[in-house]
Amino acid sequence: MPDRFRAPYNAPDPYRWTIGLLLGLGVLVNYFDRVNLSVSHDALVGTFGISAFTFGMLSAAYSWTYAACQLPTGVLLDNFGVRRVSLVSIAIWGIASVAAAFAPGVVLFFVARLLLGIGEAPTFPANAKAIGAWFPASERSLATAIFDSAAKFANAIGVPLLGLLLLNVGWRWSFGFTAVLSFGYLAIFALVYREPRRFSMRNVVLLGEESEDPQASLAPPIPLMRLLRERKIIAMAIGSGAYNYVFYLLLTWLPTYLAETLHITLRQSFLFTAAPWLVATAADLLIGGFLVDFLIKHGLNPSRVRRSVLIGGTLCALGLVAAAFAHTPMGALVPISIAIGGLSAAAPVIWSMPSLLVPNSSTGKVGSIINFSNQLSAIAAPILTGLSVKLTHGYTWAFGIAVAYIVLGVLAYTVMLGRVEAIDIQAALADA
Repeated sequence: MPDRFRAPYNAPDPYRWTIGLLLGLGVLVNYFDRVNLSVSHDALVGTFGISAFTFGMLSAAYSWTYAACQLPTGVLLDNFGVRRVSLVSIAIWGIASVAAAFAPGVVLFFVARLLLGIGEAPTFPANAKAIGAWFPASERSLATAIFDSAAKFANAIGVPLLGLLLLNVGWRWSFGFTAVLSFGYLAIFALVYREPRRFSMRNVVLLGEESEDPQASLAPPIPLMRLLRERKIIAMAIGSGAYNYVFYLLLTWLPTYLAETLHITLRQSFLFTAAPWLVATAADLLIGGFLVDFLIKHGLNPSRVRRSVLIGGTLCALGLVAAAFAHTPMGALVPISIAIGGLSAAAPVIWSMPSLLVPNSSTGKVGSIINFSNQLSAIAAPILTGLSVKLTHGYTWAFGIAVAYIVLGVLAYTVMLGRVEAIDIQAALADA
């Protein structure tokens, strides 16, 4: 490696675990905002008189702006840093929650969801960039699992909590509650988050992978268009998109699916919904986080460990086939829990990839590429599910579409990804 890419290694800052917990808290609040819509399904239908297809469109509205903002967000993060971009984004998503709570009609509610997508767009790319800057490679799976598992835990506790709030005081107060949480997190983030001192925004340290005496390397940012042509990044975008399709299908439709298909009350469906997300939270932390780092630290091949969790976890989502033909709550919840649990185990590996594939000066852009694919899935999942439910009066086709996408994701990981290792930075810069 040329001398201009070399720099002395700096030991990780102990403050990194405070940062890890802070990012996890942000995702928890973030997903309360997202899940609030699915919890409020019946109340919104009653208030605004909307159909299943219209609700699917309303569910996807957030993801339209979220997806549109991904690639610009990556560039902003790599140029201005996590702190400045995140402070603006958190303020915007708090304002969006206030707007939803006071929306007099479905059009303005739709606009509030579009604004929420703009505000929350930087969250996961920013978190991936922050983890890459604050944590050595041998700790990134657990650090990533802390914030990624918060997305699952938010669904586990958010659905019953917001559901009970909705049933007792109405859907407007539940959106007001998430607005208060958002502005509270804004204050905490402003007080706690700082950029690590040893990193600059344009030339940021990439810690050596699994080395006993790692050398830090400095590299200029790789242009976005060059990253879009990188095979490993394309593979991650396809695989992660498959994961997010299932995630958003369950996020937006699981309570309604349980209530309509299994003929249980809405209150019961809120409580039953928590079970798969608790399994997902545990799998995310224990397998995707702790176990991956443990195995790597104890000498197993890092690439083999990460690929095994990616592929094996994604394959678990094929369990949705059984859920499509379930006739009892337990018959549905067990395969759904296996599916989302396996995908959740793979998720920390997915979100550690930006900092493993490229220098930190380019992780914002790689994270945004992956998350752009995710949000295309997040747009498609609620719409296609709503349309298939409307046309078939059931969920068999909805789950079948998800399974087909999962197969495509597994093929991307097995055929295109190859070894989990940094791309050839010199070649990428020369080609650009």
